Amino acid sequence: MKKEKKDKSWETESIEETSSKETASTPIVEKESSWKRKSGELAVDVYDTGSSIVIQCPIAGIKKDDLEIITEKDMVIIKGHRSRPGKKEIKNFYTQECFYGDFKKEVILPEPADSSKISATMEEGVLMVEVPKTEKDKKIKVNI
Repeated sequence: MKKEKKDKSWETESIEETSSKETASTPIVEKESSWKRKSGELAVDVYDTGSSIVIQCPIAGIKKDDLEIITEKDMVIIKGHRSRPGKKEIKNFYTQECFYGDFKKEVILPEPADSSKISATMEEGVLMVEVPKTEKDKKIKVNI
């Protein structure tokens, strides 16, 4: 009986195979095509204070001028750019978990809010966006 040879050209190497070929001193070099590069995301906490909805996110290393907050219907969009510290472009990382470049976060407000009265502050690398809630429909007694 003849054994069929399977085409495995599409498969990638397993982690074990890759790590056994590399030494601990070999830097990780990641090259991404521009179409593959994604914008970064912000981690956010969204909470209710009773009278408003607050969006809180850590944005260390970002200047106020590099930040934009937009409201659109029932959504708050936070976008901006985080520049890499220093002037030199680093290409050979051992580990890369910090994101530098453009970022964008869209937060859908969980309750009706008055986006015309939105306010934002930034202290110690934490952005706080506050959107006052609108009054929920009150029961109104109609006299006849």
